[in-house]
Amino acid sequence: MPYVNIKITNEGVSTAQKQQLIAGTTELLVKVLNKDPATTFVLIEEVNTDNWGVGYDSVTTLRQQKQNTKS
Repeated sequence: MPYVNIKITNEGVSTAQKQQLIAGTTELLVKVLNKDPATTFVLIEEVNTDNWGVGYDSVTTLRQQKQNTKS
């Protein structure tokens, strides 16, 4: 009974894209580990960029810095 938790930032991922993640993850577990798709669980969590840090900064800050360097 595999359980896969995918965490992504909440930056406009569509329902169709999430469905592709679920299907693709399930298919990978079926192919590689011969798992039953009926008992394979995939959870997608969307995290606010204020709550996701890389290095010393939040993703929100990093995105703003990147935007400012383009201007």
